[in-house]
Order: sequence, then C-alpha cells, then structure tokens
Amino acid sequence: MQNACVGSNGFTFASILKACANLQAAEIGKLVHTHVTKAGFHSDMIVGCALIDMYIKCGSIECACKVFQRIPEQSSISWNTMIAGYAQHGQDKEAFELFLQMPHRDLVSWNSVITMYSQKGDGEEALRLYQHMQQVGMKPDEFTSVSVVSACTKLASLEQSKKVHAHVIKYGFQSGIFIGNTLIDTYAKCGSIEDSIKVFDRMSRRNVVSWTALILGYAHNGHCKEALNLFERMQQEGIKPDHVTFVGLLSACSHAGLVDEGHYYFDSMSRDHGIEPRDDHYACLVDLHGRAGHLDEAENIIHGMKCKPNALVWRTLLSACRIHGNLQLGKQAAEYVLEFEPEDSAAYVLLANLHAEAGRWDYVATTRKLMKERRVKKNPGHSWIELRNRVHVFLMGDRLHPQTEEIYEKLNILSIEMQEAGYVSDTKYVLQDVEQEEKEYSISHHSEKLAIAFGLINTPNGTPMRIIKNLRVCNDCHTAIKFISKIVEREIILRDASYFHHFKNGLCSCGDYW
Repeated sequence: MQNACVGSNGFTFASILKACANLQAAEIGKLVHTHVTKAGFHSDMIVGCALIDMYIKCGSIECACKVFQRIPEQSSISWNTMIAGYAQHGQDKEAFELFLQMPHRDLVSWNSVITMYSQKGDGEEALRLYQHMQQVGMKPDEFTSVSVVSACTKLASLEQSKKVHAHVIKYGFQSGIFIGNTLIDTYAKCGSIEDSIKVFDRMSRRNVVSWTALILGYAHNGHCKEALNLFERMQQEGIKPDHVTFVGLLSACSHAGLVDEGHYYFDSMSRDHGIEPRDDHYACLVDLHGRAGHLDEAENIIHGMKCKPNALVWRTLLSACRIHGNLQLGKQAAEYVLEFEPEDSAAYVLLANLHAEAGRWDYVATTRKLMKERRVKKNPGHSWIELRNRVHVFLMGDRLHPQTEEIYEKLNILSIEMQEAGYVSDTKYVLQDVEQEEKEYSISHHSEKLAIAFGLINTPNGTPMRIIKNLRVCNDCHTAIKFISKIVEREIILRDASYFHHFKNGLCSCGDYW
C-alpha cells in the first residue's frame, strides 16, 4: 500500500493495529505506531483506542498507559479499554483507581471492575460494587448478573445468591443459558443442590455446561448415584459430554467408592466419546483407588500415564497415603510434588501428618524446619459462617470474637454431651509431641467447631447451618460434628476444601468416605 503511494487514514491504521493485536505481533505494532505518529494520527480517538488495545494484548501495559494519557479527548471506549487492560494484567489497584477517575461511568466500566473482583476471588467487593451501581441508577445486564452470581460462588453465600437470583428474575435474565448455568454451579457450591435442581428443571434451553454443572453439583454434595443417573439421561437426550463431564462422573465414583464404575467411565471416555484423558482425569482415577486403599494400584496408574504426571496427580496420591498411613509411599509422592511445586505448603503438612501418626516427631520437626528454610508458609485453617449479611471468621483457638465467652461455654456444654453420647477424640494428627490432654484441648477448639458453636447461639433451633472451611476437615471434627448434629437436632452443612458434608441425625452424606 505504501509502495503504491496510497495514503493511510485512521481506519486503515486501526485495522492494521487490530490485526497486530490479534496476532500479538508487538514489533510490527510498534512499527505501525511510528507510522501513526509520522502521519499525524497519534491524537485520533479511533487510532488511539486501537493502539491501547494492541499494546494490552501484546503484554505492554506501560505503553498502553502512555498512549491513553496522550489522547487529548478521551471517550468511554478509551477509558474502558484501559480499565479492562489493567484488570487483565492483574493490576487491580490501577484499574479501580482509573475507574474512580472516569468522569462518566457506563455499564461496560461497571462490569469490568465487578468482573475483575469476582475473578480474583474478592466476592465481597464485587457485591458491594453491584449494590452501588444500582444505587446510582445503573441497571445491570446479564453479563453483570453472571459476574455477581460467580462472586457469590466464591463466598459460598446462599443468602446472597438468593438475593442476586431475585434480581435476575426482576430484570428478566432468568431465561439466559449462561446465567442459568452459573446459578446451578453457585447453588451447588453453596450446598443447596435442591436449588440447583430447580434452576436446571426450569431452564428452557440447556447445553453440555448445564448438565455438567449439575453432575458436578451432585458429586460434590454426596449424591453420587444421582450424578450417574443424570449422565445416562444426558446421553438419552443426545447431549455430547466433554472432558469436564467426565471429571464430574469420576469424582462421583471416587466419593462413593464405586471403583468398577469409575474404571468403566474412564475407559469409555476415549472408547465411546473420543476424549483423551487429561491430568485431572488421571488424578480422579488415582483418587478413586487411593480412597479405596488400593495404593499400589494408584501408583501403577501414575506410572502408566500417557502424559507426564504433574503435581496434582502426585498430591492426590500423597493425600491417599495420609488417609491410609502409608509413610513410605507418601514420602515418595511428596518428593515428586515438591519437585514440581517446592512452595506447596499442603505437601509439607501432609508429610508432617504422616510422620506424626507414626510417632516420628524428629521428622515432623525436620519437615517444619525445611518449610522455614524455604520460606514456605502454611495456609492457616479457618472457618466462616454468614449471619445477617455479615461473615464471621474463626481460627483455631480464636478468642478475638465479641462472643468468645459464650462460644467457649457452648463448646464446653457440647463436649460434655458428646462424651455422654460416646464420642472419643481422635488426636493422631495433632502435630505436637505433647501430653494427650493438651492434644484433646487443641482439637476441641478447631475453627469449624467454634463456627458451629457461634451458629448454635445465634440462629433459631431447628434451622440448618452452613459452615465453610478452607482446608480438609480432620477426622476428629468430622466425627464430632456427626454427634453435634444429633444432639442439637440440626442439619449442619460443612464445605471443606473439596467436598460438601451434610450432617444430619448423627450421619454424614459422605458416608465417612471422603
């Protein structure tokens, strides 16, 4: 074009820059930028936005910022492009500051910051912004609703999820397939599989994501047979499963101890559906055998993988070794995990648990020392409960809550009632070489027990309670909560790092198999 002496205009430059952005051709993009400046289009709004977008997609947020600052008359497009660019590059503070500086915020800018906070896991801030945008008269769209419902998923807040769902109906978005799929996933991750089923049944259109979301929801809430039945129904309706569908099926089999069925679905992936197993499918298969105590078979599966096993697969085996007390194999699995992820605190903790159970306190100390030398920090266990739109967080042995005295008094009463009912504490995973009495005191004040005591004090008798914990619930707390659910005649729903436990009348939905 230049060789033919044909002049360039703003639309020409914008089109070329768009191509550079799509190809992530940074060097060519910079060359075009030089021609833009020479041709006098550096102040053109359309060209300026194209330059910003090109630099963002090529990974040069600094250059994008410089172009943005040099545009004499900004438009909502340039503002939104820059805000989205900061968000995409993880510069949340800069994105939000630019959002606050924006003279006239539109729906696109609100969606950008709400989605940013939702995706980074800051559900509370996403919900706050959602409420604020409505207060200033900005009506959300379906994209906003999907982002906000996803934020509720991160918080595992059933109360907030129902409020946002009411807004979805109010604004007329309930028929959208994306919002329907998100609601199915959110309700399942809030421990209300009944609400997930209602949303699924009311959807006028469903795709593979809809079916898969409910299969995963069934699997993670202890309804494993229902997950497998839904898959059969899915096939009857001619819906082609994807690789995530099989993660749900294998998880269901794993949590229910259905080893033969799990192998059937694993083999059928490639045989019947042309889906090659991925790392997460192999991890599920290892988990299937690991939970069942078939540790040698689990190890053989890893060594027979078509792809190189990653940290997830070895961590799954390590977790199984911790459950069944296989120190030797657990040490090997931990070595592989730390080879891939030397800062994985979970691997150190699981290994320390294995040593503690075997009474090898010198090795527990060595593992802790290694963590300190490598500056690996253990993720502290904490639990939380939502009450009247406020989240109450507890750590082990926490005494900072305003109702501490009442909470500990309630725990003492429960402890006496539990012992009278036959409860015996399980202290084998206490990572301290101390007297039995000290171990029992330590586990009696785990964060989930404090959260439950707080909930019992502050909620009406007979109502279900929902507790969230960031780590896997320990054996003792699992046993204790079964006793508590029977004593207080309440359903207690506990979501730990990977599973929902529905405690009722002294039993758990996992069947003590988790």
